Amino acid sequence: MPLPPYIHEQLEDKERYQTVYSKHPGSAAAPTAGLHFTPEVLKELSDKGIETDFVTLHVGLGTFRPVQVENVTDHVMHKEYFEVTESCLAKIKAAKAEGRRVIAVGTTSVRVLETLASWGENPTLAGWTDIFIYPGYSFKWVEGLVTNFHLPQSTLLMLVSTLASKKIILDAYEEAVAERYRFFSFGDSMLIL
Repeated sequence: MPLPPYIHEQLEDKERYQTVYSKHPGSAAAPTAGLHFTPEVLKELSDKGIETDFVTLHVGLGTFRPVQVENVTDHVMHKEYFEVTESCLAKIKAAKAEGRRVIAVGTTSVRVLETLASWGENPTLAGWTDIFIYPGYSFKWVEGLVTNFHLPQSTLLMLVSTLASKKIILDAYEEAVAERYRFFSFGDSMLIL
């Protein structure tokens, strides 16, 4: 796994830059929001009755590419490969039918779930997402998100601003800067509901 250029420390254990639930090689970068989860945290969630499931994400390097166009609709979104299981899809559909929240871990997971939702009642279980979520987008499945703090001018910041609101996110970022939160892969995270 290539490490991002902002990680200057030597990682003795390269698995440290992987999620504890990683199974399939293929990503160009770790799905970094998942780095916050440990086996103990996953067990605590389960003990509280919170269902979890996993998707396979092959995060691409384009996820870090800044938006460099004047009109956001001119930005070409990168594609990222994903796979989901039938059981994962069934859990999501059951949660939606029962009025329970679907909370994604990471912006790529949001893009995957919203892509699946846009494919209709019986979506394909594997494919590519190139959905670009920015203010004005109406979420179909995702109602919450655990994510890291992202860079300005990024599609990731636009996505989280769409889920919460630009004001809420900018207020959170102001607090993060004031309190010296860490950004990027091993940085702090936030829960958006």
